[in-house]
Formats: sequence, C-alpha cells, structure tokens
Amino acid sequence: MKRLKLAFLAILLIGCFGLYSQDTIVLTSKDSLMESSWMVGVGWNFIDDSGDAFRDFTTIRDQWNGIALPSRVNIGKYFENGLGIEAIASYNRYKRGNIIDGVILSEFKDYFSIDSRLSYDLNKLVGHTAWFDPYVGVGIGYADANDVPRGTYNAIIGFRTWFSDRWGLDFSSSGKWSFGNEASNHIQHAVAVVYQFNIKKGLTKKGEEKATLLKQMEEEAQRIQDSLSYVKLMEEEAATALAERLAKEKEEALLAAQQRNKDKSDILEMLQNQLDSLGAVYFDFDSSYLNAPSKRTLDAVAVLMEEHPEHTFEIHAHTDSRGTDAYNIWLSDRRAKSTVDYLVTKGIEVSRLESNGHGESQLVNKCKDGIYCNEDMHAQNRRANILILVKKNLLSLDGRAITPQR
Repeated sequence: MKRLKLAFLAILLIGCFGLYSQDTIVLTSKDSLMESSWMVGVGWNFIDDSGDAFRDFTTIRDQWNGIALPSRVNIGKYFENGLGIEAIASYNRYKRGNIIDGVILSEFKDYFSIDSRLSYDLNKLVGHTAWFDPYVGVGIGYADANDVPRGTYNAIIGFRTWFSDRWGLDFSSSGKWSFGNEASNHIQHAVAVVYQFNIKKGLTKKGEEKATLLKQMEEEAQRIQDSLSYVKLMEEEAATALAERLAKEKEEALLAAQQRNKDKSDILEMLQNQLDSLGAVYFDFDSSYLNAPSKRTLDAVAVLMEEHPEHTFEIHAHTDSRGTDAYNIWLSDRRAKSTVDYLVTKGIEVSRLESNGHGESQLVNKCKDGIYCNEDMHAQNRRANILILVKKNLLSLDGRAITPQR
C-alpha cells in the first residue's frame, strides 16, 4: 500500500514537472548571449576631410570620398566584460573636385590608414538584445591623407546588427583628430560584413534562473525514482527472507558435516587455496556491472564450484570510501547480487550462493574518508571476495578463519 501511494505521488509530480517544463521552462536562443569571440570584417569606408567635417557632416556629394571596391578590413577580440581590441586597415581615394581641407581638390589623392581601438559593448549597461549591439570606443592610428602623414586620436560610435550567431553588419563613424603636425581633422564612416568565430556563449540572468529550476526539477524526479527503487528493494528482500534463512540453515548443516570429515576438510582447504589464486572480482567506479576481466575470473570460479557441488559459497562485496555510508551499503549489495546472478547463469544453483554487502567498512588500505588516494588505490577496495562457507566461519583469501560482518 505504501509503495502504491509513493508511486502515485511520483507519477503526479513527474507529470506536473513535465507539463510545466514543456509549457514554460524551456531554454531558447533568447536565453543565451555571446560572452567572448573573435571577429573579422570586410567592408567600405567613406572619408569626410573637407575641413569642416565636425561642423557639417551631412553634405555628402562634395565632401564624402569612397571607392566601389571593398576598402576596409578589420579583426578584433571581444571579451566577457564588454571590451574589445581591434585592428583596422583602410584604403580610400579623394575625388578630384571634392573639398579637402577647405580646398577643392584638383587631382585624385590616395588615402591610407591603420588604426587600433578599444571598444565597449553598451549592452553591458542597457541589457542584452538579440540583434542590436551598440558600442563606443577610443583609439589611435596613422593616416596618410592628402599627401600629409599624421598620427590621429580616434573616437568611435557604432552598432552591429546580427542575422545569425555568426554573421552581421557593422556600422560605425570615427572622428580622427591629428597630432604631430598641422593636418586637418576628419571623419571616417564605415559599413562592413562581419563574421564571428571562436565563440563562447553564456546564459542571460533569466536563462540561468531557468537552468537552475530545470536542474532542481530533474533532481527531484531522480530522488523520487530512487525512493521507489529503494522501496522495491526492501520488499524483495522481505519476500525472500524466509527462503534465504532456510537455505542458510541447510548450508550450515552441510558445512558442519563436512567439517567433521577430515578428508572433506582437506578438500575444503585445497578449494579455498584455488579460489585465493584466482583473486578477487573488481568493479569500476560507482558501478555494479561486471567488466570483462571480472567475468573471466568468475568463469574460472564457476568451474571450481561445479567440480565441488557439495560446497556452499559466500560473496562479500565492498566499495571504496567515496559516497555516503548508506549509498555504499546499497551499492555493495548490488555488486554482490551481480556476482551471484552471473554465477547462476553459469549453472551454479542459487542455493549454493549467499551475498553480503559491506559498503566501505572493510577497506584494504588507508583510503578512508578525508585521506587523498589515487584511482588505483581506490580501485583496490571496489571488490568482491568469494569465500567457502563453513558453519559460521569463513576462510579468507590468506587462509585465516574470519567471522563475516554485515
């Protein structure tokens, strides 16, 4: 009855969690953001070097200069804190008849510039948007304009708009103030196709809240499932307790008779030595499944058991010290049961086998809680020993009589 109530509660809770998560708690692309990336771009630049660029930057026909082919490349690294470091190279040509430095140009003039800049993503201040990324920046550069080389202090404002996680357009305007000579200041506008790579993504605050809630729901569902498994295990043990007790009484009577017979005692000692030579059965971390080497050991053990059908055996399973005491008792019981089940598949009667799980109570080395050990040392404790049952005493792998402990 208790199990039915718990099962009903589990189904109800899991169903509610599933319905709620499907309708409400779903992580989407809106819950993620770019934390860092590299970015490259190719595009066009337009120069306003009329001499009054900072007073009137709306006159395009007589003051802006540009060429038809892509004339600007950039590469940059952008960090989680919103800062970006960029390098930009530009080529342009001043058109004959345009106003340059306040004078109408009588011939075409080449323009070259190399700039570095430090930018800041304004989304860090105003909040994340999925497609619009405004930014500001400062930098320094070198320009050869109107046959007058000059260094420049730069100030930048711009934004990027995204078509996907990787592709977008970058629009910007840079004011460039000359230093080192009497060259005029100018404005450089740019538009470029940009591509992001080596992207590192993170979650928005809302996304983190969703992820936390989803994890809590998953843990609760697992807790309920574990509770059901534990109740089932307890019921199975209670249902088989009487049969096991009768089988154990029969085995003890048989072993008592064997103990009184000296010849059978000699055979018993020889068989235990043979078991000792085969070694223990070892398990992987946090697992009760038998690996290939363990199965080979148990194959040899089964042959010995078939040659001596008059004897009864006991499997003692253990764990390393990692995990709680209650969990390790449960895991060692599972390991002992896996060993018994495998021997049964090899034709050994289940009445000749008894399993015991000791958890981490019988470590073979110093690797108890709080002491660092490497994986090889922990692996020595994840074992199952097969012993011959003789009345209430067992012969251990080194031949000494011990009393089994639960």
